[in-house]
Amino acid sequence: MPDRIVPTAPKGGPAALTAVLDDVLATGAALAAADVARTRALAAAGHLALDVMADQRAAARAAELALREVASEIAAAENLSDRTVQTQIGRAMTLVDHYPHTLAAWEAGAITRAHVHAIVDIGTPLPVEARTEFDLLAVATADGLSPGRLRARLAVLAERLHPTTITERHHRGRDTRCVRIVTGHDGMSDLIATLPTVLAVGIYDRLTQQSRAIIDTRTGITAALADTPADPASDSDANHAHHDTEASRSAAPRSTVATERSDREAGTASVTDERTTAQLRADILADLLLTAAPTADPTRTDDGPGTLGTIRARIQVIVPALTMLKPGAENTDPAELVGHGPLDAATARTLAEATTLPWDRVITHPITGAVLHTDTYHRTTAIDRHLRARDRTCRFPGCTTPATRCEVDHTHDHAHGGPTTITNLAHLCQRHHTQKHLTRWQVKQLPDEVLKWTSPTGRTYTDEPLPYSPATRFLPDDPPPPDPEQGPPPF
Repeated sequence: MPDRIVPTAPKGGPAALTAVLDDVLATGAALAAADVARTRALAAAGHLALDVMADQRAAARAAELALREVASEIAAAENLSDRTVQTQIGRAMTLVDHYPHTLAAWEAGAITRAHVHAIVDIGTPLPVEARTEFDLLAVATADGLSPGRLRARLAVLAERLHPTTITERHHRGRDTRCVRIVTGHDGMSDLIATLPTVLAVGIYDRLTQQSRAIIDTRTGITAALADTPADPASDSDANHAHHDTEASRSAAPRSTVATERSDREAGTASVTDERTTAQLRADILADLLLTAAPTADPTRTDDGPGTLGTIRARIQVIVPALTMLKPGAENTDPAELVGHGPLDAATARTLAEATTLPWDRVITHPITGAVLHTDTYHRTTAIDRHLRARDRTCRFPGCTTPATRCEVDHTHDHAHGGPTTITNLAHLCQRHHTQKHLTRWQVKQLPDEVLKWTSPTGRTYTDEPLPYSPATRFLPDDPPPPDPEQGPPPF
């Protein structure tokens, strides 16, 4: 029987640990008070904007623009995204208006920020008239519970307070289905799809079955899937193995060949496929989405003519010439997927070799990296090419929307005599293009194509084109050594 391990007591004994605990609790209380103070200030800013619009009896669109204007003012002062600040203002107004007991308990240190998020998240689907009771009961329920356990209790509580059935809410919830992307690190991103649960589980199960079929094919295993280690995310593998294996035969060779080709390109002799089930799910999903013809696509050859098949994804990729020639030094000047971050050299080379679309050559200043000229062998609009290469993103401070999804705006309105030149044009996303024209924000284009934005309170912010990494850096020569015959300098 192994010896019992007795934990070593921290140095200083219980008294020292008690002092540290007191510091942690005191710091937490101070942070909670500061968080609540900021929440009340953000809510006040939102109410200020809405009160101004209410006095003018403005439409809902004007009220939203007023909130956007205030959010942009705060965001510019804090170097944040105005979308982020507007979201914070909305959440702060919700807390102040609908969860006063929750806010008071947070301010008193009875609950933490995580508890508050749980209460607001669970209470959001409730109608406004039910939130007062939910607020009171949620604070009482939170006593002594961790945020995780509190969520489970609140879900039951919220269900009891709902005036409608879950079936009715599900029909409304279907309207929120969407797909979004969250940029990650090392050239990876999360593709998130919000779908009805039954469809999400079905898609995941099919990907699991197809990945299992590929694993069985590459290893020669023909036994039932029930004999293999169970995947905790799927309970129905054995029941549907034959059906989904048949359905996945077209997907299996394609995914396997892609890996074998990758091995050959890397210069290795191995053609083994050692991808895990999780990796295969991701690869098959990419295969299906990028190569399959959806049922809703009327351009399928077996389904008659239509228009969806003419829709193609658009991305903007910047590939430095030296990165193409010297991939080992790619960290010095990496390729970039505009709006998302660095791109590995292999993917950049593949795009450069495979695309049928023209590439724009961007000539940059060797020291500053500023765009000097663009050219291409294909006939395109020179101004648009220059602006895309120069701006790369929306030119409102802090915005990262790629230029390919933005609108080209005359800084000085064309209707008021503004010229159509690169010194009077800039990319603005739809949100900030609208804000420029319909709120009190003003913009002026300075020399060197710098945009100077003036907020409603008179503060100014500049947005400069992001320079490219210079190909060559010039440094001044070292001063010559002093001539010993001339003696020391006079000063």
